[in-house]
Amino acid sequence: MEIEKNAALIVVDVQRGFEDAFWGRRDNPEAEENMAALIDRWQETGRPVVFVRHDSAREGSPLAPGSAGNAFKDFVAERRGRGAGPEVLVTKTVNSAFYGEPDLDAWLRAAGVEQVVIVGIQTNMCNETTARMGGNLGYDVLFPLDAMHTFDLAGPFGWTRTAEELTRATAVSLHGGGFARVVTTADVLKGAAAE
Repeated sequence: MEIEKNAALIVVDVQRGFEDAFWGRRDNPEAEENMAALIDRWQETGRPVVFVRHDSAREGSPLAPGSAGNAFKDFVAERRGRGAGPEVLVTKTVNSAFYGEPDLDAWLRAAGVEQVVIVGIQTNMCNETTARMGGNLGYDVLFPLDAMHTFDLAGPFGWTRTAEELTRATAVSLHGGGFARVVTTADVLKGAAAE
């Protein structure tokens, strides 16, 4: 798999508030390690990195602005501003990073970016929504499934699904529906190796 020289890494909502018990049980304990490896590779190779922060407008949210949970997890915070390539912070109040400030689509197009790699939290929420919109906007979207995680979730009619089930459903919907190519961190690291 070839990763374009100016492919953008979009790091979605890797915030301390997602460590709150409020969310329940999560999947993929290796997610943070894989996210860190991808950020490092992007910064080493001078590719653009987009850090996305969710500023929740919902009362009592662990991600509310001004709360400790709104801050990036340490491994992300310490990497910001350390790359050789362009970097931007996008803040949002909804699921899609394309509905944030500044305008992500405009920023990517100004940089000539056609390929994006989406990582972060949560797989089936903000990551999936951003991937669907990216696909609709014409980007080549890569979705390394092991560089993200989600939580068990209750839905309608008494239905519940585990984080693993939700992750698989997201992968099938995105890949099978043509919104994104679902891949692994190893695939992306190999394709983005320094020359």
